[in-house]
Amino acid sequence: MARQKGVLKYVGTLGDVRHFKIKGQEGYFAGMVGGPSGEQVLTAPEFERTRENMNEFGACAKAGKSVRTGLSQLMKQMSDTQVAGRLTAIMKKINLEDQTEARGYRKIEISSQRNYLIGFEFDKNTSLNGIFNAPFTVSHGAGRDTADFDIPAFNPANLVNAPAGATHFRLINTISVVSDFEYNATTNSYEPMDAPLNEVSDVQFSGFLDLYAAAPATTVTAALPAGTVPTANVTVLQCIGIEFYQQVGPNYYLFATGNCLKVQDAF
Repeated sequence: MARQKGVLKYVGTLGDVRHFKIKGQEGYFAGMVGGPSGEQVLTAPEFERTRENMNEFGACAKAGKSVRTGLSQLMKQMSDTQVAGRLTAIMKKINLEDQTEARGYRKIEISSQRNYLIGFEFDKNTSLNGIFNAPFTVSHGAGRDTADFDIPAFNPANLVNAPAGATHFRLINTISVVSDFEYNATTNSYEPMDAPLNEVSDVQFSGFLDLYAAAPATTVTAALPAGTVPTANVTVLQCIGIEFYQQVGPNYYLFATGNCLKVQDAF
């Protein structure tokens, strides 16, 4: 695939060459027109591997979307433009670990491959470790329905890298359920193995903390709705983060930059 670097910027087809933009990347790109028809891809024997890959790729995108949907309250201010693709890539790694099903129908068994998600940053350009350096611990209950984010008292001036103009911040603790996915021959599609629990979540915030005053010891507890019992086919993601505000009178205005969220644990 060619990349256009000149001053001429256009999209569309010119002769046998089509020009286009790619979301999240700079510049314009070019590629040759042509290739097999949609009918060929869906029916021809020589495209069997392609169909298998398409089937599993769609399932991986669906599983990644479940993670984002469970955290939809935070995605606008916490994620980059390529977060969907990056989550899909992780789900594909998990999908490839399944050795029990045939190609094209392999499970996305997150519950047995949770380490792939631990440490995932929702904005690849803003790392939590680079913004928030105060000591903390995370823990979860035996029933996997609650989780704590504990931060001892600390001085934000030394341990928080805030964007210019920010006066306050809030710490975030979330737990979100994502199910394993498997192929359903009846519906001809991948579906969550525990649909009622998939995407169930809770997002909790600390109070507004002053960037220029000592922060007290803080515990932020997230809990799934009463009666929620995570099963063996689901994973609970504990994500922690920080978001910044500017105080104007009695109001706090959320910053568009500096906010970040990370998968700290998966259980």
